[in-house]
Amino acid sequence: AVEEWKEGLSPRVLQKIHELETQVDKLKKERQQRQYQLETLEAALQKQKQKVKNEKNESAILKRENQSLMEFCDNLEKAKQKISHDLQVKESQVNIQSGQLNSCKKNIERLEKELKR
Repeated sequence: AVEEWKEGLSPRVLQKIHELETQVDKLKKERQQRQYQLETLEAALQKQKQKVKNEKNESAILKRENQSLMEFCDNLEKAKQKISHDLQVKESQVNIQSGQLNSCKKNIERLEKELKR
């Protein structure tokens, strides 16, 4: 029934119909291949988009972590400066007390010499 419409056509027309049908089949196969390629490329694109999204999220997490570490380092630096300052103050106090101690020792030695006389 599908081929009935071709009955009575000249061999030249039948040849041309056959060529066109062959070309249609070829184009259908080509279309299927391109559709498959398109689907494959779309899947790859979605995969890349997801990868980019994941990397952006990871980048944001790393930026926050970096900021947190920078703040922590700043706090450590401030604490170090405070401890360094406190140490200088205490060293100064030790030097003052050491000087007072030496002065007292000399005073005691002087007083002991006076007592001996």
